[in-house]
Amino acid sequence: MTRYVVLVAYRPGDWERADEAERQTYFDAHHAFERYVDEHGTRLSSGALCDADTATTLSPGTGGERVVTDGPYAELAEQVGGYYDVELPDLDTAIAAGRLLPAAYTVEIRPVLRIEGYESA
Repeated sequence: MTRYVVLVAYRPGDWERADEAERQTYFDAHHAFERYVDEHGTRLSSGALCDADTATTLSPGTGGERVVTDGPYAELAEQVGGYYDVELPDLDTAIAAGRLLPAAYTVEIRPVLRIEGYESA
């Protein structure tokens, strides 16, 4: 199995503008994705993220110091709004799962890099 992080991006305001029926289609698509992953692999975690305007960015500064700023690093038309951390057999299976998410989303699928000798705490 390969571990993938599936990033879900959306246009700000889409959720707020959606009526109840549209919101239900989003929920249905997420449930279809989750069922597919459960049948073909493992969901390790997932979560929705607050809007980018709530972000805090730490950027490289001078002398090894970090500069802390409120908000996102860049202005974007879309922003990452959630993620799934999953294990699936291969990229084709991950793509098939990603296609089940709402069509309005941009979905980015990235394999998780395993670094020999590093284990997170």
